[in-house]
Amino acid sequence: MKVNDGTSMQVYTSMPDGNGKYPAVIVFQEAFGVNGHIRSVADRIAKEGYIVIAPELFHRTAPAGFEGSYTDFNALMPHFQGITFEGLAADAKACYEWLQQQPNVITSKIGCIGFCLGGRVSFVANATLPLSAAISYYGGSTAPLADKAKDLHGPHLFFWGGLDKHITQEQIDTVINAVKAANKPYTNVVISYADHAFNCDERPNYNKQAASEAWAMSLAFLKNNLG
Repeated sequence: MKVNDGTSMQVYTSMPDGNGKYPAVIVFQEAFGVNGHIRSVADRIAKEGYIVIAPELFHRTAPAGFEGSYTDFNALMPHFQGITFEGLAADAKACYEWLQQQPNVITSKIGCIGFCLGGRVSFVANATLPLSAAISYYGGSTAPLADKAKDLHGPHLFFWGGLDKHITQEQIDTVINAVKAANKPYTNVVISYADHAFNCDERPNYNKQAASEAWAMSLAFLKNNLG
C-alpha cells in the first residue's frame, strides 16, 4: 500500500464471511508489530461483521512483516524513535482511503481501535480523519497530543489499567480533560485491577476478566456507532 509521503506499507486484512456491504475497522498495533496477537484481534473483529485492516506502523524503519519480541523492548526503540505524528496520520489516511475504495465497505461507517502505541494512533486517526468511532486501549504518550482533542470526529472510547505504571493518572486526566473541554463525545473506563497491556493474551499482564469486559464494551461501542 502506498502512503502519501512516498513510502510503502504492508497491511493485514481480514474479511467477514458472506457477501454484501459492511462497516470497517482499522486496527492499530502494539509496539511489537502486526504479530499473531494483532492478527487475531483483527480476525475476531471481522467475525463480528466488519472489514478490517491492520497497517504495519514501523514500515519506515523495519522490514515488511516485522514482529518484535515481547522481552526485548530495547530492540524496538529505533522504530519508536522513527515514528512521527505526521507519519502516523499518513498511515491512517492510507488505510482510510483504501477502505473508501472497496466496493464492500459502507464508506460512511469506518472506525478504529488500537492498543498501547496503537491506542495513541487511534487518537491521531480520530483527530485527522472523519471516523465514526475510535477506541484506545492504554494509549501511551497520548497526553502530549491533548491539543488535538478539539479535532476528534467520532465518539472515542478510552480504556486504562488502574495498575499501569507506564501511564500516570495525571496523563489520563490531561487527555480526558482536553476531550471534555472540547465537548467531544467520549467514554472513559479505568479498570482498577488491570495493568498495562491487559488485553494481550500473549503477555504476562494479560487479565482475562478485564479483557473480556473491555472487549464486550468495545463490540457494543462499534455496534452502536458503526452498525
